[in-house]
Amino acid sequence: MSWGLWVPGCSELVAQHHLVPTEGSPHRSGGRAVPQHLNLPLLPLPSGSSQTLFSSTADVANPSAITDAAKIVEGKLNGMGLNLLINNAGIYTPAASLETVDAEEMIRTYKTNAVGPMLMAQAFLPLLKKAARESTEKGLSCSKAAIINISTVMGSIEKTSESFFKPVISYRCSKAALNMLTKCQALTYGEAGILCVALHPGWVKTDMGSQEADLTVDTSVRGLLSVLPILSEKHSGTLLNWEGKAIPW
Repeated sequence: MSWGLWVPGCSELVAQHHLVPTEGSPHRSGGRAVPQHLNLPLLPLPSGSSQTLFSSTADVANPSAITDAAKIVEGKLNGMGLNLLINNAGIYTPAASLETVDAEEMIRTYKTNAVGPMLMAQAFLPLLKKAARESTEKGLSCSKAAIINISTVMGSIEKTSESFFKPVISYRCSKAALNMLTKCQALTYGEAGILCVALHPGWVKTDMGSQEADLTVDTSVRGLLSVLPILSEKHSGTLLNWEGKAIPW
């Protein structure tokens, strides 16, 4: 049996992979809020599936809400482990340039985009470790135990010059921090059998991405769907795009 947590949203991906999502409202604290790229209606699990579909909310900027969500999920799992945690929460302020961004904006964005995923992983770590211990699979994979952090190419230092026509300083810096967090998680949690990967969903036509974006939601979703099953230990600690191609840090 496979269980998963998508925070918040991405119901099609979760349902098609027989995972159990908990859906939360996007955190709004200035700028544009998540979902960054995916906001699809909840789809039913396949007939005959033994999984249970449930939902919960988790404001990733609120540590107590994260703790509460972990307790709810633990109760729903009835003694089983959690195979998949996908951190998708984030905020984006288009006007955050070097001339205008202030300390409050930087701290607010870091709190959601980098600190939130760190606290989520901490809260759900016991359930992820339990899934890894009880799995019969060798190596690392999303079906065994995994933390997937939804990041962006805009967090890549090497790639910055290619997309700097949109400075968005607080977003870039916080996502670079998320990429570093993913690498540190991979080096730390890998010993417990937990895969840790950062994924860039592409520039997607959403409220956050705007209609200027390159990809439709459907294209991004199906790209991510094709990437998750092929992730293994060789990908742990890396940043990949929606097609599974490596992005330099």
